[in-house]
Amino acid sequence: MDYGRFKFEALKREKESRREHNVVRLKEMKLRPKISEHDFQTKFGYVRHFLQEGDKVKLTIMFRGREMVHQEYGRRLLDRMANELKEIASIERSPLVEGRNMIMILSPMAKKQPKIQAPQTQAAPQAAAATSATSEPPSGNGASATRSTSSDAQDQDA
Repeated sequence: MDYGRFKFEALKREKESRREHNVVRLKEMKLRPKISEHDFQTKFGYVRHFLQEGDKVKLTIMFRGREMVHQEYGRRLLDRMANELKEIASIERSPLVEGRNMIMILSPMAKKQPKIQAPQTQAAPQAAAATSATSEPPSGNGASATRSTSSDAQDQDA
């Protein structure tokens, strides 16, 4: 075995191990206490999408000025988000105030599934066999025969 072949196979094994490795990313969604209903639903959709992909989500409520006095609004938002996502997520870290931000981390219930590609070599022959079984073999007179039959039908109508 030559050195080039050895390096190639080592690189191939490394790529394969990287493909099977499960990486959990942390996505962050920032909210404000005075968020409108539509904006909440939009951000909720993104959070649900992140969790379904297997990523953790860090929800941050940013307070400004006198909003710090009414932190219960931020806690209600985080509790609402957690309640609506309880089927697909669990609370990894309960709401906690850090400076002017209130932070909660959600983690998905199901782990991220590795992407499995279907072998294309088996699918192509099956598709070719299905098309050949349903269609008739082309003949040189097929197109002219259909024209003559349609012209015969027109002659019969007249």
